[in-house]
Amino acid sequence: MLKHVTFAGVFALFAGAATAQDADSVVATIGDTEITLGEMIIVRAQLPQQYRDLPNDVLFTGILDQLIQQQLLADSAGAVPPRVAYALSNETRSLMAGEAINVIAEGAVSEEAVVARFEEMTSGATPGEEWNASHLLVETEEEAIAARDRIEAGEEFADVARDVSTGPSGPNGGQLGWFSAGMMVPAFEEAVQTLETGGLSGPVETQFGWHIVTLNDKRTLPLPELDAMRRDIEAALQEEAITARLAELEAETEVTRPEEGAFDPELLDALDLLEPK
Repeated sequence: MLKHVTFAGVFALFAGAATAQDADSVVATIGDTEITLGEMIIVRAQLPQQYRDLPNDVLFTGILDQLIQQQLLADSAGAVPPRVAYALSNETRSLMAGEAINVIAEGAVSEEAVVARFEEMTSGATPGEEWNASHLLVETEEEAIAARDRIEAGEEFADVARDVSTGPSGPNGGQLGWFSAGMMVPAFEEAVQTLETGGLSGPVETQFGWHIVTLNDKRTLPLPELDAMRRDIEAALQEEAITARLAELEAETEVTRPEEGAFDPELLDALDLLEPK
């Protein structure tokens, strides 16, 4: 059975083709200069955060007006000033470098690479530990021994800490909360690690003074899972790939740098060099 295409249907097909738009579609002209849809899309993507949630039907006219006004002013400025030419050169270089970085970064990350790096990082790893401890801090060993004697005689550690400790945790009964290896000074950490839960240390000297420490609790930390490390691994893979590609590019390209002393670093502030000659 034949399908009939009506005149209206044919018109609709041609109308759709005629109104098809891409990034090169001209939205407006200012003299001989064309404003394209692609230019408007870029402006939209670079808007400050406070404008990004505005609906596009509001932004469209505003962005177009901005580009038209900028073009009118640019046309009135005459020849391109040196500082604008240099800025355009820098901007082009930066944008092209950014595109290259994006390509390298995307190519550096695959599930296989992420899993391999995770296995490399966790191979042979053992679960860590965390400790929950309290301490009191005094100036002399004699004061530390006296405080320990009070606790051994039956006083609560927290009460003695509130009474004698000069450390910032004293008002809180000496409670330090949970911490892991490397977070405390070595002598203090060593004393904590030798204690059993509920145990009380002898006087421990650090650069802060003399401590008496009690271990409230300890726990084993689970080994990290892949999903918890994924972002860090991906970032490391991307950075390594970019660094390696830069080394390759510099090795295969003739790059010259000025000899030491050839340029005075103070010239970086010489904005007058950018004035038209």
